[in-house]
Amino acid sequence: MKNIVLWVVIAVILMSVFNNFGPRPAKANDMDYSTFITSVKNGAVSSVNIQDRTITGTLTDNSKFTTYSPSYDPGLMGDLLNNGVQIQAKPPEEPSFLKQILISWFPMLLLIAVWIFFMRQMQGGGGGGKNPMSFGKSKAKMLSEDQVKVTFKDVAGVEEAKEEVAELVEFLREPAKFQKLGGKMPRGILMCGSPGTGKTLLAKAIAGEAKVPFFTISGSDFVEMFVGVGASRVRDMFEQAKKHAPCIIFIDEIDAVGRSRGTGVGGGNDEREQTLNQLLVEMDGFEGNEGIIVIAATNRPDVLDPALLRPGRFDRQVIVPLPDIRGREQILNVHLGKVPAAEDVKASIIARGTPGFSGADLANLVNEAALFAAKSSQRFVTMEDMEKAKDKIMMGAERRSMVMTEKEKRNTAYHESGHAIVGRLVPGHDPVYKVTIIPRGRALGVTMFLPEEDKHSQSRQELESHLSVAYGGRLAEELIFGVDAITTGASNDIEVATEIARSMVTKWGFSENMGPQAYVESRENHKVISEDTAKQIDEEIRTLIIRNYDRAEKILTDNIDILHAMTDALMKYETIDVDQIDALMERREPGEPKGWSDDNSSPTPPPSADATETDSETAGKPADLLH
Repeated sequence: MKNIVLWVVIAVILMSVFNNFGPRPAKANDMDYSTFITSVKNGAVSSVNIQDRTITGTLTDNSKFTTYSPSYDPGLMGDLLNNGVQIQAKPPEEPSFLKQILISWFPMLLLIAVWIFFMRQMQGGGGGGKNPMSFGKSKAKMLSEDQVKVTFKDVAGVEEAKEEVAELVEFLREPAKFQKLGGKMPRGILMCGSPGTGKTLLAKAIAGEAKVPFFTISGSDFVEMFVGVGASRVRDMFEQAKKHAPCIIFIDEIDAVGRSRGTGVGGGNDEREQTLNQLLVEMDGFEGNEGIIVIAATNRPDVLDPALLRPGRFDRQVIVPLPDIRGREQILNVHLGKVPAAEDVKASIIARGTPGFSGADLANLVNEAALFAAKSSQRFVTMEDMEKAKDKIMMGAERRSMVMTEKEKRNTAYHESGHAIVGRLVPGHDPVYKVTIIPRGRALGVTMFLPEEDKHSQSRQELESHLSVAYGGRLAEELIFGVDAITTGASNDIEVATEIARSMVTKWGFSENMGPQAYVESRENHKVISEDTAKQIDEEIRTLIIRNYDRAEKILTDNIDILHAMTDALMKYETIDVDQIDALMERREPGEPKGWSDDNSSPTPPPSADATETDSETAGKPADLLH
């Protein structure tokens, strides 16, 4: 409504300005000046009223007229007097004082209005947008004690982090309990963790448990195009917080304003650094901010300024990690409580099959499962829906609309079978969970491995097994179709294998010849390798890859019958799970996959040649995928 009223007022003002300064429309009684002179000479005009160049008058038949003199006419007065016309004259009308001000100041006022409008747009939401002149006011949003509904019951999977921050709740509720022993309330808590682990949710839970006001702001809300505005906003935010102490200030993505100084453009005078300086002063300056706890969240603690991390400012750093299997089960139970889940849904089973998932990933998994159930017009979310959602998140959505030729489909089946067989027979590798030749995402087929337990490090044996498995798909194509028939589908496998081998040699010290030493090709780390060393590194990487390449080739050659049988099963069922894989590895006839029927099979197409190069594998993925 405010915007509508504003535009109505602007429209009315513009209409009045155009009416006053725009051209006047012709009236019905307007008379041409030449007709007026003729009428005077013919005695048809009885009286006239002259004001500046406007002439109004009355004809002998009592009708009114108006005309305008184009310029000064020296003979007009003589014609009027000679023909007995009664003459009245008025001085030129002078504009009022307000009209003169409007005429002279209107362009300037218009420019000011446009400037204010653009400043409001740049200010965006929050406090700065309410008053166009309040650039230096804080944009933090305050939530009162009753507005924060989140408690520790809503936060799961991060028990250690909850224990660390639970002390803050006690301190805010009963400060005297700690102060009588000389303890002081911590000034700041820095929450570090991967995206989606629940840092913001945990901060809200602290405010919800403590029943204190909660100020929330993003780090990017401080920085503005004008130098000094961010520092002013920091001052104003702490002034507001002092009025509502005890309270909590939560700064999300603090790395937007807290990056190390001296690296930005503009030296010490640029806006971001001034904002950071003011934040440092407010957190630990001459003026005490008793009763104010600053909680900040970031997933990049390595880029923060050291002065921001010292005790007295951010006294504690709380790590909010990815949840383990028990944490994932607790998070799933929280989200499953919000949807109608069937009795067969077991959170413990889903938690085991989702290693590396964050809290946000698990929330998305439950939501996707609910969407699958809704599409099928089901009343409850079943375990099958959860499995479909998990496969979609891990491997990508199925692309059954694509049509593959029989040759390309069989080539993909041999490729994925090669990955699966080598993965089952090399030591220390994760078990094969599922193999499919249905295109998912950018991949033509996927071999999925799931660890039996959460892993925090990898041994040399496991890494070398990864190298062998990575080349299993390419070797299967070569053994069956020949060297000349190898496709580009192994491009991602080769890239991943090469990166693992390079890290083994240069980072983890897994090379006997190069020794347990780090070889970093970067001047930032003050160690640049020589050309001879780089050559030795390349030789070691090649030796490592060739050794595991030969091992994978021997495994597939010795089990060529299993390779053919698994390929035939994939051609028939398109997707096989762990039960069928176990039967094939034991050289038994595989049964039908769960939920499979003849109607399920549908042709799957090949993408373009470029699409066979799938996204490279990165650390932190929820499961190992080989395309």
